[in-house]
Formats: sequence, C-alpha cells, structure tokens
Amino acid sequence: MGYLILMTIKVGMIGCGTISRYHLKKTQELDSIEVIAAFNRGSYNREEFGREAGLSGDSLYSDVSKMIRHPGLDAVINCLPNRMHSNISVEALEAGLHVLCEKPMSSSHQESKAMVDAARKNDKKLFIGLTLRFKGDTLAAKSVVDSAALGDIYYANSAWMRRNGIPGWGSQFTRKDLAGAGPIYDIGVHALDTTCWLMDDFEADQVLASSYTKHGPHKRGLEDWGTPDFDGYFDVEDLSSAIIKMKSGATISFEVSWAAHVPQERFTVRLVGEEAGLDLETMMLHTTKDAEEINTSIEFKEIDPYLGEMKHFVDCIQNDKEPITTPSQMLELQATLDMILLSGEENRVVKRREV
Repeated sequence: MGYLILMTIKVGMIGCGTISRYHLKKTQELDSIEVIAAFNRGSYNREEFGREAGLSGDSLYSDVSKMIRHPGLDAVINCLPNRMHSNISVEALEAGLHVLCEKPMSSSHQESKAMVDAARKNDKKLFIGLTLRFKGDTLAAKSVVDSAALGDIYYANSAWMRRNGIPGWGSQFTRKDLAGAGPIYDIGVHALDTTCWLMDDFEADQVLASSYTKHGPHKRGLEDWGTPDFDGYFDVEDLSSAIIKMKSGATISFEVSWAAHVPQERFTVRLVGEEAGLDLETMMLHTTKDAEEINTSIEFKEIDPYLGEMKHFVDCIQNDKEPITTPSQMLELQATLDMILLSGEENRVVKRREV
C-alpha cells in the first residue's frame, strides 16, 4: 500500500557539499518534502548546511549511521563520493528508508546490484539522480522518439565535451579511490543515460574505448564547481571516447572530457534512425521526402530539472510508483560505464560478461 498523498516526506541529507545545496533548495520550494537531518564528516559544511536548512544542532551528524536512524525519517538523499554510494544507500534501504542517490549509481555493476537487491528486499524506492531526464528539451525529444517518427534508431552520437571543466581539483572528484573515474562517471553518465533513454536501448554488447589524462595533473582546465584540495592529487582520466556496440545492433559513439582544446563546451545527443534523425543540441528533426531535405524545429518548454527530479521522487514515495530510473536501466548503464573505463585502462575490446 502506498503513502497518503498529503504526507510530507521527511528527508535526511547525506553529504553537505555543493550538490546537496541544489537538492535543499528544491525541497524548500515544495510542501511535500522537508529536510530534517543532515550528515557531513567535516564540521564546516555540516554547520553551514544546517544554517541554510534551518536545522538545530541535534539534527546534524558526523556519524552517518546515527543520522540514518534519526527519528521520523522517511528517506535520504545520498550526495557522498561515488565509491560511498552503494554501501551507504544499502544501509539506508536496510533501515527502511527510500533513497535518492546522486549519479553515478555506484562505482561498479556489482555495487549497483547490491543497491537494487536491497531496495527490492525492503520494498523501498531507489531513484538515481539523472537530472537531464527532467529537462524540457529531453522530454520533448523523448515524445518525438516514442511517436516512432525516427523509425529504427541504429546510430547515435553521445557527447559532453568541456574545454575547461575539472571540478574540485585534488578532492573527491579527481581521486580514483573516491570517485572511481573522472568525467566518465561525472558527466559522461548524463550523456550516455540521456542517449540510451531516448533510444530505449541500454544493453551494450561490447565496447572499445580510449582514455587520456593530459590536463588534470598539470592543473589545467579547472572550473569552480566543488572545493579544490591542492594538497590532494589527480589520478583519473580527463578525456575518454568509445564505440559502444549494443546487443540490438545499434552503435553509440561516445565522448566526454573535463578539459580539452575544443572550441567550447558542448553537450550533444544525435540519433540517426531509418525514417529521421534527431539532434538534441539544436532541437531539430531531420528527414528527407521526395528527395527534399526537411528540417523541423522541435518545440519545448524550459523546465527546472532539479525541481522536476524532486517532485518525481516525492510522487514515487507517496503514490507507490517505480522511479523513472528503473533497476534494469541503471544496472545496464553502470555496466556500460564500467566497460568504457576498463577498455580505456587496458586498451582492448571489453565484453558485457566481463563486468
């Protein structure tokens, strides 16, 4: 049985870094959800977040297990480093809480499966924060694809290339022991998920990838997202490209960078189908009729994706709905990311069965 629609969801924030503030602001715009507790190991971010959230000292924790057991919690939002996504989310699910976990789902397919299993075992919602699914242009493009206007989609280009975009140099973003990977996990997950979701095709068969670390170790290409730690280090990739062969026979050309000598930052999803092509960057539909090239603009409305994401999380809990990021999609997405990472590290084709 689902929750009553009028119930206000009581949430604990796990991790009080930059992304947690985005989530906090959206909860403060809604009457249906409220942050009542928070965890952060470091006291500065914890106390600053507490002030912004209006929380008293006894609702702020330096021990995550204690915060998970804060009285009255219904759910948590996991904003910890990637390698802590799985174990902390599983702990929360086992404690009977719903979970919104930041992307990527985890740092391995095995860890992701543990999360899915815990959600199923405890009958709780597990939602992965792939915010781009809630953008107006993405939703409009999805409607066009679902109308079968493109026909069979057999090729796609999926890219998020930044010229200068390395977040928090030396921190949890650029250390493999905390992040698991660089832009592959950080922004590549968004590009690949958007592509696969639009195609309704998540099952990769094999991947050939190349990864490079050219700018990060020299502190080139930095941006102001996150908090840098110049006593830390950079040991992840800063650019990766891959050819992904799907089990369906379709091919995805994938590329992602935090730092590269490109003209400007570019997010691209281009789909090529038998009947038409769709370009998410320009929001155009391309086809040919009677030898005439036809280019049609796709109309859409701007939507706050973080607010849409939060509304969806609340709706799933209150009305017992499956999150839009389904378990099967998320497990295959993580597997593909792992294949890209492994192929780039070992410079060889990686098969799905290997991850």
